Amino acid sequence: MTSNEQGINAVRWRLWLATSALAVTFVANSEDAAGPDWFGAQLGGTTTLAIANENAYARPIPTTAEADLRKFTFGNRLFNTNWVTAPASASGFDGLGPVFNRVSCSSCHIRDGRGQPPTGDDQPLESMLIRLSLPGSPEQGPKPVPHYGDQLNEKAIRGVPAEGRTIVKYKERNGKYPDGTSYSLAVPSYSFADLGFGPFPRTMLFSARVAPPVFGLGLLDAVADSTLLALADEEDSNRNGISGRVNRVWNRASGRVSVGRFGWKANQPSLRQQIAGAALGDIGLTTSLFPDENVAAGQSAAAAAPSGSQQGEPELQDEFFEKLVFYSASLAVPAARNVHDPDVQSGALLFARIECTACHVPTLQTGDHPEIPQLSRQTIHPFTDLLLHDMGKDLADGRPDFLASGSEWRTPPLWGIGLTDAVNRHTRFLHDGRARSLEEAILWHGGEAQPARNRFMRLNKSDRDRVLQFLRSI
Repeated sequence: MTSNEQGINAVRWRLWLATSALAVTFVANSEDAAGPDWFGAQLGGTTTLAIANENAYARPIPTTAEADLRKFTFGNRLFNTNWVTAPASASGFDGLGPVFNRVSCSSCHIRDGRGQPPTGDDQPLESMLIRLSLPGSPEQGPKPVPHYGDQLNEKAIRGVPAEGRTIVKYKERNGKYPDGTSYSLAVPSYSFADLGFGPFPRTMLFSARVAPPVFGLGLLDAVADSTLLALADEEDSNRNGISGRVNRVWNRASGRVSVGRFGWKANQPSLRQQIAGAALGDIGLTTSLFPDENVAAGQSAAAAAPSGSQQGEPELQDEFFEKLVFYSASLAVPAARNVHDPDVQSGALLFARIECTACHVPTLQTGDHPEIPQLSRQTIHPFTDLLLHDMGKDLADGRPDFLASGSEWRTPPLWGIGLTDAVNRHTRFLHDGRARSLEEAILWHGGEAQPARNRFMRLNKSDRDRVLQFLRSI
């Protein structure tokens, strides 16, 4: 793209975003909105965007400076780039693998959205992966599996064996609400085939993970550690049955232990490290944060494969990496919808009344973002506390990650969740995508969330539907 074309595109973005921002303000300031005090507010503060189509997760925040739109556009290109094997004529875009899961960020995060498990027993993992480890320690985190590392890479470049493949199957579990309404849950099971380096160790732990949506991450990155620490109640001092706690993980940039906030178990301390870790584990790209190739000990063919590094530079060059981080931090949060609907308003009240908001905290405040001032001092409504909670044995993966136990998960943000079908053409939820609907996702809640789940189940069907309508509105 020429600089002229980039300039024209920037102007087009600016006009489109200005129109969208006006629409968001109208929705947020409507005087006849009802429900809790957070209901109908701009979910992402002034960074919220009124959009509800398949591109709802993929637009920049409306307050993005015009000079930064080029950076965003280039970051978007990197997010969608299919990386190739080194050496290649596409200088700067080679270095794939040698083992990997997908060739681009967008292969898992389609339109910046949510992944899903395979649709059949014989289907490969397309937007899902398997974490591997041996038992570690809370201080050091999980240990890699000999010959396999910390993630099952199901693909490899030419001349390098892939590590194996995953087979996912489901068994139905039937149940009934107190009012007699039937429901069914899909219970997943996993097996592994075509292992390239021998059987897994008997003590190996694994965890299935679907790719989460990536919008709004800059805002979550800007929430101060002190805010999360203030929300934590590890000893359940208020006796409400909720004892969220922070994970404490290794921060490669600072060289010390930090509060975790990203990842299904809050095992990454920052957006930068989350992106660098995914680049290495999922695509096989080295960065300044993770400069060593994604090659487990004993994989001789992978170790001998050519690198895409140029003169000691990482495969994902710093200049490119910074633009990719900027892109991910600048994706806007889509606005809530149907805020005038009485059933949606009632659903919001019920959501609070059955105490889902004890973990899915509606409101957070961002601190100062060091690079994107538009993200600073924002009142946001992500419906998460970014803390670890014990979700019970049914959702447990049995795989600890730093302080996170085998049954603890970080509260996932709910903003934008009602647009999953519009963006990604599916409604699969939870860390492994087992829930086929928002209703099933609620019914899987256990542990600390069991009382809220029980309160949801005791609602009459009309009220349960109102809660689900509310969730589909945010």
